[in-house]
Amino acid sequence: MASDKALTGSMRDFRVMEDTDLLQRCERFYDWQDERRRHGVWPFSRATETGPASSCGVRDDTGNLMEGVNFASQDYLGLCAHPAVRASAHAAIDEIGVHSAGSPALVGNTASSIVLERALADFLKMDEVVLYPTGWAAGFGVIKGLVRSHDYIVMDALAHACLQTGAQAATRNVVLFRHLDNEHCRERLRTIRARDPKAGIMIVTESLFSMDSDTPDIAGLQALANEFGATLMVDVAHDLGCLGADGTGHIGMQDMLGKVDLVMGSFSKTFASNGGFVASRKRAVKEYLRFYSPSCTFSNALSPVQVAIIGQALSIVRSNEGAALRNRLLGNVLSLRRQIEERGMGVYGDPSAIVSVKTGDEKLARMTAKILPTLGLVSNLVEFPAVGKGLARFRLQVMATHSAAEVELAARHMEAGMQAARAALAHGQGQRFAIAS
Repeated sequence: MASDKALTGSMRDFRVMEDTDLLQRCERFYDWQDERRRHGVWPFSRATETGPASSCGVRDDTGNLMEGVNFASQDYLGLCAHPAVRASAHAAIDEIGVHSAGSPALVGNTASSIVLERALADFLKMDEVVLYPTGWAAGFGVIKGLVRSHDYIVMDALAHACLQTGAQAATRNVVLFRHLDNEHCRERLRTIRARDPKAGIMIVTESLFSMDSDTPDIAGLQALANEFGATLMVDVAHDLGCLGADGTGHIGMQDMLGKVDLVMGSFSKTFASNGGFVASRKRAVKEYLRFYSPSCTFSNALSPVQVAIIGQALSIVRSNEGAALRNRLLGNVLSLRRQIEERGMGVYGDPSAIVSVKTGDEKLARMTAKILPTLGLVSNLVEFPAVGKGLARFRLQVMATHSAAEVELAARHMEAGMQAARAALAHGQGQRFAIAS
Protein backbone atom coordinates (compact mmCIF):
# COMPACT_ATOMS: atom_id res chain seq x y z
CA MET A 1 0.00 0.00 0.00
CA ALA A 2 1.30 3.46 -0.84
CA SER A 3 2.36 5.54 2.16
CA ASP A 4 0.19 8.33 3.50
CA LYS A 5 2.85 10.84 2.42
CA ALA A 6 2.68 9.51 -1.15
CA LEU A 7 -1.11 9.74 -1.23
CA THR A 8 -1.45 13.22 0.28
CA GLY A 9 -0.12 16.69 -0.40
CA SER A 10 0.20 18.43 -3.75
CA MET A 11 2.70 20.36 -5.85
CA ARG A 12 1.18 23.56 -4.52
CA ASP A 13 2.77 22.79 -1.15
CA PHE A 14 6.19 23.48 -2.63
CA ARG A 15 5.46 26.55 -4.73
CA VAL A 16 6.37 29.05 -2.02
CA MET A 17 9.12 28.08 0.46
CA GLU A 18 11.14 30.15 2.90
CA ASP A 19 14.64 28.62 2.64
CA THR A 20 17.33 31.20 1.86
CA ASP A 21 19.09 28.70 -0.43
CA LEU A 22 17.11 28.67 -3.69
CA LEU A 23 18.54 25.32 -4.76
CA GLN A 24 18.02 23.66 -1.38
CA ARG A 25 14.31 24.41 -1.66
CA CYS A 26 14.14 21.83 -4.45
CA GLU A 27 15.07 19.04 -2.03
CA ARG A 28 11.80 19.16 -0.12
CA PHE A 29 9.80 18.81 -3.32
CA TYR A 30 12.06 16.02 -4.55
CA ASP A 31 11.66 14.07 -1.30
CA TRP A 32 7.87 14.14 -1.66
CA GLN A 33 8.04 13.37 -5.39
CA ASP A 34 10.40 10.47 -4.84
CA GLU A 35 8.18 9.06 -2.12
CA ARG A 36 5.38 8.94 -4.69
CA ARG A 37 7.78 7.49 -7.25
CA ARG A 38 8.89 4.67 -4.91
CA HIS A 39 5.27 3.73 -4.22
CA GLY A 40 4.28 3.82 -7.89
CA VAL A 41 1.93 6.81 -7.65
CA TRP A 42 4.01 9.34 -9.62
CA PRO A 43 2.43 9.07 -13.12
CA PHE A 44 4.18 12.06 -14.70
CA SER A 45 7.24 12.65 -16.92
CA ARG A 46 6.66 9.54 -19.01
CA ALA A 47 8.03 9.05 -22.52
CA THR A 48 6.63 7.13 -25.48
CA GLU A 49 8.86 4.67 -27.30
CA THR A 50 7.45 5.28 -30.78
CA GLY A 51 5.53 8.56 -30.66
CA PRO A 52 1.85 9.25 -29.94
CA ALA A 53 0.25 6.24 -31.67
CA SER A 54 -3.18 5.01 -30.58
CA SER A 55 -1.40 2.09 -28.90
CA CYS A 56 2.23 2.39 -27.88
CA GLY A 57 4.95 1.65 -25.38
CA VAL A 58 5.60 4.15 -22.59
CA ARG A 59 8.40 4.34 -20.03
CA ASP A 60 8.04 6.04 -16.67
CA ASP A 61 10.84 8.21 -15.33
CA THR A 62 12.49 5.21 -13.65
CA GLY A 63 12.72 3.37 -16.97
CA ASN A 64 9.89 0.88 -16.46
CA LEU A 65 8.14 0.00 -19.72
CA MET A 66 4.41 -0.54 -20.15
CA GLU A 67 2.43 -1.04 -23.33
CA GLY A 68 -1.20 -0.34 -23.98
CA VAL A 69 -3.84 1.85 -25.55
CA ASN A 70 -2.78 5.49 -25.54
CA PHE A 71 -5.34 8.04 -24.37
CA ALA A 72 -2.74 10.49 -23.08
CA SER A 73 -1.44 12.19 -26.25
CA GLN A 74 -2.66 15.36 -27.93
CA ASP A 75 -2.86 14.24 -31.56
CA TYR A 76 -6.60 14.61 -32.01
CA LEU A 77 -6.87 13.87 -35.74
CA GLY A 78 -3.92 11.45 -35.73
CA LEU A 79 -1.95 13.63 -38.16
CA CYS A 80 1.40 13.00 -36.46
CA ALA A 81 1.82 9.80 -38.47
CA HIS A 82 -0.03 10.93 -41.62
CA PRO A 83 2.11 10.09 -44.67
CA ALA A 84 1.53 13.48 -46.33
CA VAL A 85 2.55 15.29 -43.15
CA ARG A 86 5.72 13.23 -42.87
CA ALA A 87 6.51 13.78 -46.54
CA SER A 88 6.13 17.55 -46.09
CA ALA A 89 8.69 17.47 -43.26
CA HIS A 90 11.22 15.59 -45.40
CA ALA A 91 10.67 17.96 -48.32
CA ALA A 92 11.24 21.01 -46.11
CA ILE A 93 14.51 19.57 -44.86
CA ASP A 94 15.68 18.94 -48.42
CA GLU A 95 14.61 22.34 -49.72
CA ILE A 96 15.26 24.72 -46.81
CA GLY A 97 16.98 22.94 -43.93
CA VAL A 98 16.12 22.23 -40.32
CA HIS A 99 16.51 25.55 -38.48
CA SER A 100 15.01 29.03 -38.70
CA ALA A 101 18.20 30.55 -37.24
CA GLY A 102 16.58 33.85 -36.32
CA SER A 103 13.76 35.77 -34.70
CA PRO A 104 10.62 36.62 -36.69
CA ALA A 105 11.60 40.26 -36.13
CA LEU A 106 14.82 39.68 -38.06
CA VAL A 107 15.24 36.98 -40.74
CA GLY A 108 13.89 33.90 -38.93
CA ASN A 109 10.82 33.52 -41.14
CA THR A 110 10.93 31.77 -44.50
CA ALA A 111 8.70 32.18 -47.54
CA SER A 112 6.71 29.18 -46.27
CA SER A 113 6.09 31.00 -42.96
CA ILE A 114 4.41 33.86 -44.82
CA VAL A 115 2.28 31.39 -46.80
CA LEU A 116 1.21 29.72 -43.53
CA GLU A 117 0.28 33.05 -41.97
CA ARG A 118 -1.95 33.89 -44.93
CA ALA A 119 -3.57 30.42 -44.94
CA LEU A 120 -4.36 30.63 -41.22
CA ALA A 121 -5.78 34.14 -41.57
CA ASP A 122 -8.04 32.91 -44.37
CA PHE A 123 -9.12 29.87 -42.33
CA LEU A 124 -10.07 32.07 -39.37
CA LYS A 125 -11.54 34.88 -41.52
CA MET A 126 -9.08 37.28 -39.86
CA ASP A 127 -6.82 39.77 -41.59
CA GLU A 128 -3.45 38.98 -40.04
CA VAL A 129 -1.58 36.19 -38.23
CA VAL A 130 1.74 36.26 -36.40
CA LEU A 131 3.46 32.95 -35.60
CA TYR A 132 5.09 31.96 -32.29
CA PRO A 133 7.54 29.16 -31.41
CA THR A 134 5.04 27.44 -29.07
CA GLY A 135 1.41 27.76 -28.08
CA TRP A 136 2.52 28.72 -24.57
CA ALA A 137 4.63 31.52 -26.04
CA ALA A 138 1.62 32.80 -28.02
CA GLY A 139 -0.67 32.85 -24.97
CA PHE A 140 1.90 34.55 -22.77
CA GLY A 141 3.12 36.83 -25.54
CA VAL A 142 -0.15 38.27 -26.77
CA ILE A 143 -1.01 39.44 -23.24
CA LYS A 144 2.45 40.67 -22.27
CA GLY A 145 2.83 42.32 -25.65
CA LEU A 146 -0.36 44.39 -25.52
CA VAL A 147 -1.17 44.97 -21.85
CA ARG A 148 0.72 47.54 -19.75
CA SER A 149 0.97 47.99 -15.99
CA HIS A 150 -1.84 50.58 -15.85
CA ASP A 151 -4.22 48.36 -17.85
CA TYR A 152 -6.61 45.67 -16.63
CA ILE A 153 -7.14 42.02 -17.45
CA VAL A 154 -10.53 40.39 -16.83
CA MET A 155 -10.02 36.65 -17.12
CA ASP A 156 -12.04 33.46 -16.78
CA ALA A 157 -10.95 31.90 -13.49
CA LEU A 158 -9.99 28.62 -15.20
CA ALA A 159 -7.88 30.12 -18.00
CA HIS A 160 -4.71 28.22 -18.96
CA ALA A 161 -1.43 28.76 -17.10
CA CYS A 162 0.19 30.53 -20.07
CA LEU A 163 -2.60 33.11 -20.01
CA GLN A 164 -2.47 33.57 -16.26
CA THR A 165 1.32 33.85 -16.28
CA GLY A 166 1.20 36.40 -19.09
CA ALA A 167 -1.39 38.40 -17.16
CA GLN A 168 0.68 38.38 -13.97
CA ALA A 169 3.75 39.48 -15.92
CA ALA A 170 1.87 42.34 -17.58
CA THR A 171 -0.04 44.02 -14.76
CA ARG A 172 -1.12 43.75 -11.14
CA ASN A 173 -4.64 44.64 -12.26
CA VAL A 174 -5.78 41.07 -12.93
CA VAL A 175 -9.43 40.36 -12.12
CA LEU A 176 -10.94 36.89 -12.41
CA PHE A 177 -14.57 36.17 -13.18
CA ARG A 178 -16.42 32.96 -12.37
CA HIS A 179 -15.95 30.24 -14.96
CA LEU A 180 -18.25 30.77 -17.98
CA ASP A 181 -20.22 33.43 -16.07
CA ASN A 182 -20.73 36.34 -18.47
CA GLU A 183 -22.83 38.28 -15.95
CA HIS A 184 -20.00 38.13 -13.44
CA CYS A 185 -17.67 39.32 -16.20
CA ARG A 186 -20.04 42.24 -16.79
CA GLU A 187 -19.92 43.16 -13.09
CA ARG A 188 -16.13 43.16 -13.17
CA LEU A 189 -16.07 45.36 -16.28
CA ARG A 190 -18.62 47.77 -14.84
CA THR A 191 -16.60 48.17 -11.65
CA ILE A 192 -13.38 48.83 -13.56
CA ARG A 193 -14.98 51.34 -15.90
CA ALA A 194 -16.57 53.22 -12.99
CA ARG A 195 -13.13 53.51 -11.39
CA ASP A 196 -11.07 54.10 -14.52
CA PRO A 197 -12.98 55.19 -17.65
CA LYS A 198 -9.86 55.37 -19.83
CA ALA A 199 -8.00 52.18 -18.88
CA GLY A 200 -7.22 49.52 -21.42
CA ILE A 201 -8.97 46.22 -20.64
CA MET A 202 -8.36 42.77 -22.10
CA ILE A 203 -10.97 40.04 -21.58
CA VAL A 204 -9.37 36.59 -21.70
CA THR A 205 -11.09 33.24 -22.20
CA GLU A 206 -10.76 29.91 -24.01
CA SER A 207 -13.06 28.48 -26.65
CA LEU A 208 -12.72 25.00 -25.09
CA PHE A 209 -11.39 24.53 -21.57
CA SER A 210 -9.06 21.57 -21.43
CA MET A 211 -9.88 20.28 -17.94
CA ASP A 212 -13.66 20.56 -18.08
CA SER A 213 -14.38 20.31 -21.83
CA ASP A 214 -16.81 23.22 -21.75
CA THR A 215 -17.10 26.42 -23.75
CA PRO A 216 -18.15 30.04 -23.11
CA ASP A 217 -20.68 32.23 -24.87
CA ILE A 218 -18.11 33.84 -27.15
CA ALA A 219 -20.59 36.13 -28.86
CA GLY A 220 -21.76 37.37 -25.47
CA LEU A 221 -18.21 38.11 -24.35
CA GLN A 222 -17.45 40.00 -27.56
CA ALA A 223 -20.61 42.04 -27.01
CA LEU A 224 -19.38 42.87 -23.50
CA ALA A 225 -16.00 43.88 -24.91
CA ASN A 226 -17.72 46.20 -27.38
CA GLU A 227 -19.98 47.65 -24.70
CA PHE A 228 -17.18 48.46 -22.26
CA GLY A 229 -14.47 49.44 -24.72
CA ALA A 230 -12.42 46.31 -23.99
CA THR A 231 -10.54 43.81 -26.19
CA LEU A 232 -11.54 40.13 -26.24
CA MET A 233 -8.83 37.47 -26.63
CA VAL A 234 -9.91 33.84 -27.17
CA ASP A 235 -7.58 30.84 -26.91
CA VAL A 236 -8.65 28.17 -29.43
CA ALA A 237 -5.90 25.62 -28.70
CA HIS A 238 -8.09 22.56 -28.07
CA ASP A 239 -10.90 22.84 -30.63
CA LEU A 240 -9.46 24.52 -33.72
CA GLY A 241 -9.11 21.97 -36.50
CA CYS A 242 -10.82 19.09 -34.69
CA LEU A 243 -14.35 20.36 -33.96
CA GLY A 244 -17.05 21.80 -36.18
CA ALA A 245 -18.16 20.87 -39.68
CA ASP A 246 -15.37 22.96 -41.21
CA GLY A 247 -12.86 22.52 -38.38
CA THR A 248 -13.10 26.08 -37.09
CA GLY A 249 -14.14 24.94 -33.61
CA HIS A 250 -16.46 26.81 -31.30
CA ILE A 251 -15.71 30.19 -32.85
CA GLY A 252 -17.07 28.86 -36.12
CA MET A 253 -19.90 26.97 -34.44
CA GLN A 254 -20.98 30.20 -32.73
CA ASP A 255 -20.81 32.16 -36.02
CA MET A 256 -17.97 34.31 -34.68
CA LEU A 257 -15.37 33.81 -37.42
CA GLY A 258 -13.76 37.15 -38.13
CA LYS A 259 -15.72 38.82 -35.34
CA VAL A 260 -13.46 38.22 -32.31
CA ASP A 261 -10.86 40.89 -31.57
CA LEU A 262 -7.95 38.48 -31.05
CA VAL A 263 -7.68 34.72 -31.58
CA MET A 264 -4.74 32.82 -30.16
CA GLY A 265 -3.99 29.15 -30.65
CA SER A 266 -1.56 26.25 -30.51
CA PHE A 267 -0.55 23.78 -33.22
CA SER A 268 0.31 21.04 -30.73
CA LYS A 269 -3.16 19.52 -30.41
CA THR A 270 -4.41 19.01 -33.97
CA PHE A 271 -1.68 20.28 -36.30
CA ALA A 272 1.07 17.73 -35.50
CA SER A 273 3.70 20.24 -34.40
CA ASN A 274 4.83 22.62 -31.72
CA GLY A 275 4.05 26.26 -32.38
CA GLY A 276 1.37 28.87 -31.88
CA PHE A 277 -0.20 31.95 -33.41
CA VAL A 278 -2.14 35.12 -32.76
CA ALA A 279 -4.71 36.33 -35.30
CA SER A 280 -6.00 39.89 -35.42
CA ARG A 281 -8.10 42.10 -37.67
CA LYS A 282 -5.41 44.75 -38.12
CA ARG A 283 -1.93 44.77 -39.64
CA ALA A 284 -0.91 47.26 -36.95
CA VAL A 285 -1.58 44.68 -34.22
CA LYS A 286 0.50 42.05 -36.00
CA GLU A 287 3.45 44.40 -36.42
CA TYR A 288 3.25 45.63 -32.84
CA LEU A 289 3.27 42.06 -31.50
CA ARG A 290 6.21 41.13 -33.70
CA PHE A 291 8.32 43.81 -31.99
CA TYR A 292 6.79 44.14 -28.50
CA SER A 293 5.69 40.58 -27.66
CA PRO A 294 8.82 39.20 -25.95
CA SER A 295 8.20 35.53 -26.72
CA CYS A 296 8.03 36.44 -30.41
CA THR A 297 10.69 39.13 -30.63
CA PHE A 298 13.33 37.39 -28.55
CA SER A 299 12.83 33.78 -29.61
CA ASN A 300 13.74 31.94 -32.78
CA ALA A 301 10.96 31.53 -35.31
CA LEU A 302 9.34 28.20 -36.11
CA SER A 303 11.67 25.95 -38.06
CA PRO A 304 10.99 25.29 -41.77
CA VAL A 305 10.13 21.71 -40.83
CA GLN A 306 7.49 22.82 -38.32
CA VAL A 307 6.02 25.32 -40.77
CA ALA A 308 5.75 22.63 -43.46
CA ILE A 309 4.08 20.19 -41.08
CA ILE A 310 1.56 22.76 -39.86
CA GLY A 311 0.79 23.89 -43.40
CA GLN A 312 0.16 20.34 -44.58
CA ALA A 313 -1.94 19.57 -41.50
CA LEU A 314 -4.01 22.70 -42.15
CA SER A 315 -4.58 21.58 -45.74
CA ILE A 316 -5.85 18.22 -44.47
CA VAL A 317 -8.04 19.90 -41.85
CA ARG A 318 -9.71 21.97 -44.58
CA SER A 319 -10.22 18.99 -46.92
CA ASN A 320 -12.86 16.27 -47.21
CA GLU A 321 -10.39 13.97 -45.49
CA GLY A 322 -10.27 16.37 -42.55
CA ALA A 323 -14.06 16.35 -42.29
CA ALA A 324 -14.03 12.55 -42.30
CA LEU A 325 -11.38 12.49 -39.55
CA ARG A 326 -13.44 14.89 -37.43
CA ASN A 327 -16.45 12.62 -37.85
CA ARG A 328 -14.39 9.62 -36.74
CA LEU A 329 -13.06 11.57 -33.78
CA LEU A 330 -16.53 12.65 -32.69
CA GLY A 331 -17.79 9.09 -33.03
CA ASN A 332 -14.99 7.87 -30.77
CA VAL A 333 -15.65 10.66 -28.27
CA LEU A 334 -19.37 9.93 -28.04
CA SER A 335 -18.71 6.20 -27.72
CA LEU A 336 -16.15 6.63 -24.95
CA ARG A 337 -18.32 9.06 -22.99
CA ARG A 338 -21.30 6.68 -23.25
CA GLN A 339 -19.29 3.63 -22.19
CA ILE A 340 -17.72 5.49 -19.26
CA GLU A 341 -21.14 6.60 -18.03
CA GLU A 342 -22.66 3.14 -18.55
CA ARG A 343 -20.00 1.80 -16.18
CA GLY A 344 -21.14 4.17 -13.45
CA MET A 345 -18.44 6.81 -13.84
CA GLY A 346 -19.00 10.48 -14.61
CA VAL A 347 -17.45 12.74 -17.24
CA TYR A 348 -17.11 16.49 -17.38
CA GLY A 349 -18.41 18.95 -19.94
CA ASP A 350 -19.50 18.53 -23.52
CA PRO A 351 -18.26 16.18 -26.27
CA SER A 352 -14.75 17.01 -27.43
CA ALA A 353 -11.44 15.21 -27.83
CA ILE A 354 -11.02 15.66 -24.06
CA VAL A 355 -12.96 13.11 -22.01
CA SER A 356 -12.30 13.93 -18.35
CA VAL A 357 -13.35 11.08 -16.05
CA LYS A 358 -14.42 12.15 -12.58
CA THR A 359 -12.49 10.67 -9.67
CA GLY A 360 -12.58 13.34 -6.96
CA ASP A 361 -10.52 12.04 -4.06
CA GLU A 362 -6.79 12.40 -4.67
CA LYS A 363 -5.92 9.15 -2.86
CA LEU A 364 -8.30 7.20 -5.09
CA ALA A 365 -6.97 8.97 -8.17
CA ARG A 366 -3.33 8.20 -7.33
CA MET A 367 -4.02 4.55 -6.59
CA THR A 368 -5.97 4.27 -9.84
CA ALA A 369 -3.06 5.87 -11.69
CA LYS A 370 -0.77 3.21 -10.21
CA ILE A 371 -3.00 0.39 -11.44
CA LEU A 372 -3.95 1.58 -14.94
CA PRO A 373 -0.51 0.89 -16.53
CA THR A 374 -0.68 -2.72 -15.33
CA LEU A 375 -3.93 -3.05 -17.24
CA GLY A 376 -2.60 -1.46 -20.40
CA LEU A 377 -4.13 2.04 -20.35
CA VAL A 378 -1.97 5.14 -20.82
CA SER A 379 -3.85 8.12 -19.39
CA ASN A 380 -3.13 11.41 -17.66
CA LEU A 381 -3.94 12.01 -14.02
CA VAL A 382 -4.88 15.62 -13.27
CA GLU A 383 -4.90 16.76 -9.67
CA PHE A 384 -4.64 19.86 -7.51
CA PRO A 385 -3.51 22.57 -8.24
CA ALA A 386 -4.30 22.02 -11.95
CA VAL A 387 -7.87 21.39 -10.75
CA GLY A 388 -9.54 22.13 -7.42
CA LYS A 389 -8.87 20.11 -4.29
CA GLY A 390 -11.08 17.01 -4.31
CA LEU A 391 -11.71 17.31 -8.07
CA ALA A 392 -9.01 14.96 -9.39
CA ARG A 393 -9.73 13.35 -12.74
CA PHE A 394 -8.27 11.34 -15.59
CA ARG A 395 -8.07 13.33 -18.79
CA LEU A 396 -8.52 10.84 -21.62
CA GLN A 397 -7.53 12.43 -24.93
CA VAL A 398 -9.21 10.80 -27.89
CA MET A 399 -7.84 10.46 -31.42
CA ALA A 400 -9.57 9.87 -34.73
CA THR A 401 -7.21 6.92 -35.20
CA HIS A 402 -8.43 5.03 -32.13
CA SER A 403 -10.29 1.88 -33.11
CA ALA A 404 -13.64 0.89 -31.61
CA ALA A 405 -11.84 -1.88 -29.74
CA GLU A 406 -9.32 0.59 -28.25
CA VAL A 407 -12.14 2.88 -27.12
CA GLU A 408 -13.87 -0.05 -25.45
CA LEU A 409 -10.64 -1.12 -23.74
CA ALA A 410 -10.13 2.39 -22.35
CA ALA A 411 -13.58 2.39 -20.73
CA ARG A 412 -13.19 -1.14 -19.40
CA HIS A 413 -9.71 -0.53 -17.98
CA MET A 414 -10.82 2.76 -16.41
CA GLU A 415 -13.60 0.95 -14.56
CA ALA A 416 -11.37 -1.94 -13.48
CA GLY A 417 -8.60 0.36 -12.32
CA MET A 418 -10.91 2.47 -10.20
CA GLN A 419 -12.55 -0.58 -8.65
CA ALA A 420 -9.18 -2.09 -7.78
CA ALA A 421 -7.99 1.20 -6.30
CA ARG A 422 -11.06 1.42 -4.07
CA ALA A 423 -10.45 -2.13 -2.89
CA ALA A 424 -6.78 -1.40 -2.17
CA LEU A 425 -7.63 1.69 -0.14
CA ALA A 426 -10.40 -0.12 1.75
CA HIS A 427 -8.10 -3.01 2.71
CA GLY A 428 -5.11 -0.80 3.40
CA GLN A 429 -2.86 -3.60 2.22
CA GLY A 430 -0.01 -3.67 -0.29
CA GLN A 431 -0.89 -6.88 -2.09
CA ARG A 432 -1.86 -6.87 -5.74
CA PHE A 433 -5.57 -7.25 -6.25
CA ALA A 434 -6.87 -9.50 -8.99
CA ILE A 435 -8.22 -7.30 -11.73
CA ALA A 436 -10.70 -8.56 -14.28
CA SER A 437 -9.72 -7.00 -17.56
